[in-house]
Amino acid sequence: MNPFRSRSVFAVFAIALLALVGLPVAGTAVAAPEAAPRVVTYDAGGAADFRDVVDEAARIWNSSVDNVRLEPADGSADVVVVADDGWPRARTDGLGRGKIWMGRQAVDQGHDPTRIAAHEFGHIFGLPDRRTGVCEELMSGHSAGTDCSSAHPNGEEAAEVDRNFAAGVAVPPELFVDSAPAADQQVRY
Repeated sequence: MNPFRSRSVFAVFAIALLALVGLPVAGTAVAAPEAAPRVVTYDAGGAADFRDVVDEAARIWNSSVDNVRLEPADGSADVVVVADDGWPRARTDGLGRGKIWMGRQAVDQGHDPTRIAAHEFGHIFGLPDRRTGVCEELMSGHSAGTDCSSAHPNGEEAAEVDRNFAAGVAVPPELFVDSAPAADQQVRY
């Protein structure tokens, strides 16, 4: 066999073999491996009658973002969720760490509990309160009124959370708490 031809056959065979086993071949684009999402564990054991809505809020966030995933804790947790009779609130202890209080006062006034849980997880993910009154903005919180049951972050909120976790944003310890609107005060927009 001609030496040039045998080298050509060998080269074709070698390229085919490399492609078959998944090794990069010159001129072939290779996608960078995607970073695994950061897992943030939560313990809803103290959430009492809100446990199911906390789990639903976690599912909503998991379907909305790529860089973080909420999972129930098996042992110690990054986020502890408890129920009390006050107004809902969250305390951050850094990005993806903190405590959520599922306050019954807001639910008793007619606010959607799943929206409350998702909103409070938003704080844990580095989002501030934005009192816009717009129902489609999760972080508008109670300013959207009791008719609002949207528990999904909008595209901008989800993108901000993804950026926070991609960049490892430093979230200072902070307590996010609202005072309940007075009983005779209606929120109008």
